[in-house]
Amino acid sequence: FLDTAALMMSLDLVVTSDEIWHADSLYSEPLRGQLHFSTARGRSNDPNGLVFYRGEYHLFYQHNPYGWSGGNQHWGHAVSDDLVHWREIGETLYPDDTGTMYSGSGVVDWKNTSGLGKDGKPPLVLFYTACGQMVKKPWVQGLAYSLDGRDFTKFPGNPVVNQVASGNRDPKV
Repeated sequence: FLDTAALMMSLDLVVTSDEIWHADSLYSEPLRGQLHFSTARGRSNDPNGLVFYRGEYHLFYQHNPYGWSGGNQHWGHAVSDDLVHWREIGETLYPDDTGTMYSGSGVVDWKNTSGLGKDGKPPLVLFYTACGQMVKKPWVQGLAYSLDGRDFTKFPGNPVVNQVASGNRDPKV
């Protein structure tokens, strides 16, 4: 354990910022893979959809942007023009009162069978598990959609599938 003086010196090193520290050299780290996507920070796992929409490839994945454990799951989002060079564009799905955002899938509803498209624009639709474990609720399935590939709206009728069995998760569409 650290003594009080050592703890205070360590806390002096903590800096708050809206910028990612060393962002200019982030992807030049010697142990970072250069061929596959990796997040700028935090834990990533479970790719949840790779779709081509509005001229870009979109990759969604489980993401804890605040640490390396799996307790604070969001959905991260990255885009690419060529499936090699990726740009992380932030979180797409955030935890809410139904739980944290676990795995699922994404599709482009080209024929607008969901009715969520508008003005001839097909929606990009995400299906996900809301893990209610932390908020003492059942695990349910939700839906979110976007008409621009950037801004996502959680469906107001969520959950679209209630709990079927304990721990049911990861809808594949």
